[in-house]
Amino acid sequence: MPGPSQIARIFMPPRSAMQSGKGRSQEWMLEFAPGERQDLDPLMGWAGSGDTRGQLRLRFATREEAVAYAEANGLPYEVEEPKPVRIKAKVYADNFRYGRTENWTH
Repeated sequence: MPGPSQIARIFMPPRSAMQSGKGRSQEWMLEFAPGERQDLDPLMGWAGSGDTRGQLRLRFATREEAVAYAEANGLPYEVEEPKPVRIKAKVYADNFRYGRTENWTH
């Protein structure tokens, strides 16, 4: 069982900067907060810890499935709601409009 500081975090991960579509962006993830701090290995200098829960990421199709999994396994959890997506309307003709205040970029 996780310690008192190991709370499961349920969230919808943001899209990476390399993505243009919505593929794999509508799923929910469950991951654990770090249970102990990372120490440097004296021989190699790599950072690591004995906490293996930090490596665990579970994917779920819906928020309800992730919450049900946490409750079924007795995990303390907190849910982070996704930020609303605002789409900024762009018009190609604005690049050539008269009285444009922005610098020409191309």
